[in-house]
Amino acid sequence: MDGLLYSLIVGAIAGWLAGVIVKGYGFGILGNIIVGIVGGLLGGWLLGSTIKTGNPTVSYILTAVIGAVVLLFVIGLFRRGRAV
Repeated sequence: MDGLLYSLIVGAIAGWLAGVIVKGYGFGILGNIIVGIVGGLLGGWLLGSTIKTGNPTVSYILTAVIGAVVLLFVIGLFRRGRAV
């Protein structure tokens, strides 16, 4: 149960930060959690474990934010109808 709560908190933080970075794509708290969690999976897949900091939580958040920014960019392309 602790792992699920941890993932939700990291996902919410990452989704919110990604929404701030990619302006104009806010999905509310539940949407930000989903974007953050999916972004964490995407970031982990894209980056592996290349981001290392002294604190593992910071590493997870940075990886999830990068993945969530990529995810929001792709969502933005589909929303604008420019997807290839």
